[in-house]
Amino acid sequence: MSVEAKEFKNALKLWASGVTVVTTQGRDNQPRGMTATAFSSVSVEPPQILVCLNQATDTGAALLESRRFAVNILNSAQEDVSNQFAGSTTQEQRFASIAWQAGENGAPILNEALAVLECRVVQQVQAGSHWVIIGEVDSVVCREGEPLLYYHSAYRTVAAQD
Repeated sequence: MSVEAKEFKNALKLWASGVTVVTTQGRDNQPRGMTATAFSSVSVEPPQILVCLNQATDTGAALLESRRFAVNILNSAQEDVSNQFAGSTTQEQRFASIAWQAGENGAPILNEALAVLECRVVQQVQAGSHWVIIGEVDSVVCREGEPLLYYHSAYRTVAAQD
């Protein structure tokens, strides 16, 4: 017996998560990217992470073709970046006003991201409407700041500790 989609979504709204933009290089050498909150660490030895991407997205298709990608962990001031990479905007619109550069593996790195993990695909698993992509981390960039969080259908920030 399965739960209704609405029930499932309501439960997931109660899970606070960081916000990322997953990027890759398309076959046409154009950057591809999308907002993703389904991201997690998998292993420290070797360093591996996972992202979940809808099979219908052009970013997911390009990522599986190139086998290289970056996970850009957004900072608390990047709500607009998250929104720009979500929804029905074109890839050209997504990258138009964003400062980025090609990383070591060719995937776009967002210059203001809190952290960036450059990865290569080591495994992919089809799960329902999504691909679960496991990537081995080849390079990491870390910057100062606070993360952008998503909880109960709204952006949040970390509360300051006294």
